[in-house]
Amino acid sequence: MSGTLDLPHATDALPFTVPRWRWLRKNPTLILGALLLLVITVITLAAPWIATHDPQDIDPLTRMQGASAAHYFGTDALGRDVFSRAVWGGRISMIVGLSVAVLSTLIGVLLGLVAGFVRWADGAVMRVMDGMMAIPGILLAIALMAVTRASLTTVIVAITVPEIPRMVRLVRSLSLTLREQLYVEAAHAVGTRLPVILWRHVLPNMVAPLIVQATFVAAAAVLIEASLSFLGVGVPAQTPSWGNMMAEGRNFVAVAFHIILYPGLLLATTVLAINMLGDGLRDVLDPRLARQL
Repeated sequence: MSGTLDLPHATDALPFTVPRWRWLRKNPTLILGALLLLVITVITLAAPWIATHDPQDIDPLTRMQGASAAHYFGTDALGRDVFSRAVWGGRISMIVGLSVAVLSTLIGVLLGLVAGFVRWADGAVMRVMDGMMAIPGILLAIALMAVTRASLTTVIVAITVPEIPRMVRLVRSLSLTLREQLYVEAAHAVGTRLPVILWRHVLPNMVAPLIVQATFVAAAAVLIEASLSFLGVGVPAQTPSWGNMMAEGRNFVAVAFHIILYPGLLLATTVLAINMLGDGLRDVLDPRLARQL
């Protein structure tokens, strides 16, 4: 009889060690959302190669035509190719969604940690966040766009500002819980500096909820960007984006419904894919919550 014990390896607890087919069956939402988002991302990145026409080319002789071999999604009121404008317009949504998610997460983590661990700053930071949340995000974005020049950078900033308070509140609530943990108190007791504690002990325990929240922020950012462009206060009108395409085609719905159909479908699919990815990540990163649902 051997004198050693067969201890389980640390990797045995990882969800990726189960058979692949079983893991795929248990996480269909994550897989489907990731595949949809990957397909849309590849299409938008490959726009220079798969677009059949220049998205800015105007041809009055072919205006408002239906789908054909020359124009896969038909043409709009100015004779521009809807397919080419749709695949190029997806780049705007992807850039805005990713940029807003990253910026709001970084700023939210910084302010949330300050509010959660610096007690004298907690009240001031959270009152400012409460004031920002009292204003509807879309109205705050419109107000910021109204006082600045229309550009992609302005759109990203205008959408990021309303999303910051939500991220700050999440990080602060996590910080209030983590700062009471024994390992954090022990680090304080041995004289570890606060920045080191935050970097080594607090932030690693926030990664999972932050990733999930960032996906929902990205989905909201894509919708808000399309809404701003549809209202005429988003990216410049000549820039192909899904919101601009639907705004330009709304007056021709009765005679050329395809002008708003395809960008609308792409927008809805993108938001659905991001939300499904977020739901799947939540279930994988927090299995206990998934079992309760």
